[in-house]
Amino acid sequence: MDLATVWFFIVGVLFVGYFVLDGFDFGVGMSLPFLGKDDVARRQIINTIGPVWDLNETWVIVAGACLFAAFPEWYATLFSGFYLPLLLILLAMIIRGVSFEYRHQREGLRWKKGFDRMIVIGSALPALLWGVALANIVQGVPIDADHEFTGSLLTLLNPYGLLGGVTTLLLFFTHGVYFVALKTDGQVRTDARKLAGRSGLVTVIVAAIFLAWTVGSSFGNAAPAVALVVVCAAAAAVLLIASLLANARDREGWAFGFGAGTVVFAVLTLWLALFPNVMPSSTDPAFNLTIENASSSPYTLMIMTWAAVIFLPLVLLYQGWTYWVFRKRVSRSTIEKAAAVAH
Repeated sequence: MDLATVWFFIVGVLFVGYFVLDGFDFGVGMSLPFLGKDDVARRQIINTIGPVWDLNETWVIVAGACLFAAFPEWYATLFSGFYLPLLLILLAMIIRGVSFEYRHQREGLRWKKGFDRMIVIGSALPALLWGVALANIVQGVPIDADHEFTGSLLTLLNPYGLLGGVTTLLLFFTHGVYFVALKTDGQVRTDARKLAGRSGLVTVIVAAIFLAWTVGSSFGNAAPAVALVVVCAAAAAVLLIASLLANARDREGWAFGFGAGTVVFAVLTLWLALFPNVMPSSTDPAFNLTIENASSSPYTLMIMTWAAVIFLPLVLLYQGWTYWVFRKRVSRSTIEKAAAVAH
């Protein structure tokens, strides 16, 4: 296996990490209208991701930087063709981050509700658009001989792309509600388990249709890794059902773990369906961007490999330590006491 192929899978792993970690962040944000029945409950929900949400977002920065360095042709075509959806994702994430920091700066109910709405929008929009983008990359988009995207935003809003967006939206929502149940107590915890059961059933149906469509397309395109695509899709389906069963038995840790596994194998299904292309052309297969024609020089990839070997383990250790430090549940009583002291 050459270094270009190795880096195709390294970039895939980075995006898997991002969707697992920021995925439940998005889900927590989207759960506010359903679980936040008063301000204390909403503060309790937000505090579950307060110490980690910005760290989770760094994964997409690292993934984008590695994509730029390892596959400059892919990066150029992707970011020019998907400019508007990626810009909307960026703006939504900025709005969400600002809302986390400013929400508690004033006590007015109107002030807090305004930022709560922005948290919901800033969580739902990326959850939807990331799925639309991934689905379109796998399906193929109009690319000409110069590797330039010739479509528009409406080109991306096709049935398969929209189904991919709805799938990631529901998957991240359920994944996030599992996390809320794992990290809270009292009524919020109870409500989160019930909500996860309902949303999980809808997610199973939508995800099954999307994964079946993806697998069918892989067979139709004679993808080299079609057997692995089938295995990963089956694993994602099994883990999603397992997460629902664990949630029904009040095993929040197992439910969240199985939910994370579902996201891992769902993204791997799409990544393997893409291989050995990085961005297929729906105009002409001869215009496909592949691992071979989109990658950097072997020397660049070698330097990046050594950097990854040295620094990636350190990043993983630091992130693991952060989650260990903030592993305890966020209790309602603690927030009420803090509010009493502040007043």
